[in-house]
Amino acid sequence: MRNIFTPDKNIELPEDVQSQKSINYAYGLIITVALITLFGLTMLYSTSYNTAGTKFFYNQLAWAFIGVLSGAFVFTIGHKKLGEYSMLLIIAAVVLLIIADFCFPAVKGAHRWIRIKFIGGPMSIQPSELAKIAIALYISKYCADNLRFVNDFFCREGPIRPCIVCGIVIFFVLAGKDLGTTILLVTVCMIVFFAAGMRLLYILPPIIFGGPLLFFIIKKFDPMRWARLTTFMNPEADLQDDGYQLWNSLLALGSGKWFGIGFMESRLKAKYLPEAHTDFILSIVGEELGLISLCLVALAYIVFMYFAMKISLNSRTRQGMLLGLAITSVLIFQSVINIGVVSGGLPTKGMPAPFISYGGSNLMMCMTGVGLLLNIAAETASPGFNDEIIAAIKKKFAFLTFFRRKK
Repeated sequence: MRNIFTPDKNIELPEDVQSQKSINYAYGLIITVALITLFGLTMLYSTSYNTAGTKFFYNQLAWAFIGVLSGAFVFTIGHKKLGEYSMLLIIAAVVLLIIADFCFPAVKGAHRWIRIKFIGGPMSIQPSELAKIAIALYISKYCADNLRFVNDFFCREGPIRPCIVCGIVIFFVLAGKDLGTTILLVTVCMIVFFAAGMRLLYILPPIIFGGPLLFFIIKKFDPMRWARLTTFMNPEADLQDDGYQLWNSLLALGSGKWFGIGFMESRLKAKYLPEAHTDFILSIVGEELGLISLCLVALAYIVFMYFAMKISLNSRTRQGMLLGLAITSVLIFQSVINIGVVSGGLPTKGMPAPFISYGGSNLMMCMTGVGLLLNIAAETASPGFNDEIIAAIKKKFAFLTFFRRKK
């Protein structure tokens, strides 16, 4: 049976219709991302003003600008060209993860950050964010090039190689005790494999046996992390330790009711709720603007998913479709995990809300992902789009080749 995600080249929209649809989806995606990001900056200002003034706001504004530049860069280079160099990105991600794991001290029990001195103060980089983009580019490129062998584990072009490569990256993410990102990356890989046509017979066993095994290992060898995984079911029983953050998050959401207590009026952000400007910023959104605002945030993520999926499924190439699906899965599952955590539906994990939470590495990853999605849309609307741009850039800067010898 043909996988419903795999593009069928025998059934295509007329070129002009497909191109126009792709352009419309791209415009919708840009508007949606802009609105979510502006909302995030506004709420970050409200959440952090009493404790840090405008420092976090301006830092996030600078990172948003850098993220837009990063998105513009990948848009210009193109997802196809970046896919060819995805192995280099994988190696870079592994090296940075090793540096974070073994060269920098743990922060709140996890080795996630590389801290470097920079003009204006120290700056933190989270290598796992690069790992998300690198894995998405690599696995989509590999599966698109070897679609016929995705179920042949004994073939050289089969899925063993991408499983090993992605498994190495995921191992070092897990070694840094970032369980949330580990589960996210594994989920994205399985979604891409399924979309490429891999049988459920090969996908389900790792889920059925791997999940319980992982939780058994955590329970046996990491009691502190196991406590964090189980406390969410009854945070009141441990208010002085692991349940403190979630309990305050629930208090914030409950006090906001339907319409909130007013913008800038949050009480829980005044050093009661830890990570109020990062992973738990949506708790402050619920307190100040109410449940209605949280529903609108969830709706905005759904609209984002709609346009991103439309761009992916409308792609003329399998690589574009698989990459778009991978990027969309990363951002949407991240938002689902964040909303689940702040509302007490999932264990407390360090997973920021895309485009909203404070954090330069994550915002840059989100903007880069959007740039890739827009590039897929542009390539669908105008095949060869990136080749023309790169040729124009080379022509524009041809004077830099003055050292070339004259024949």
